[in-house]
Amino acid sequence: MHKILIADDEEMIRELVRVTLSRDSSFEISVARDGAEALQQVLETEPDLAILDVRMPEMTGLEVCQAIRDQEKEGPYILMLTAMGQASDIQAGQDAGANDYMIKPFSPANLLTKVYEILEKAA
Repeated sequence: MHKILIADDEEMIRELVRVTLSRDSSFEISVARDGAEALQQVLETEPDLAILDVRMPEMTGLEVCQAIRDQEKEGPYILMLTAMGQASDIQAGQDAGANDYMIKPFSPANLLTKVYEILEKAA
């Protein structure tokens, strides 16, 4: 069973990602509505993968990512899923410790493929 955390302040995006990933019964999925909740869940549930939006209340996805890396060098694989798609945004994600970056709008099929690739690498 792979644990996956989805953190996005937009309910429609959270639900789209959750439904997309729910197609695979080997995924245990949790969701967070803001950055502080996302960080708390990562520390408590230790997911294999955290999918983070950059723009969230309480803490940005970048702040969550940096906090995770500061606490747990290994920690979960972190995929930033965001509309922030400039080269400088991608670099900021890498600097914060994100492993990968996917830009919205996204194809649910491409997201599922990316998640499978990530979890295969991690295995």
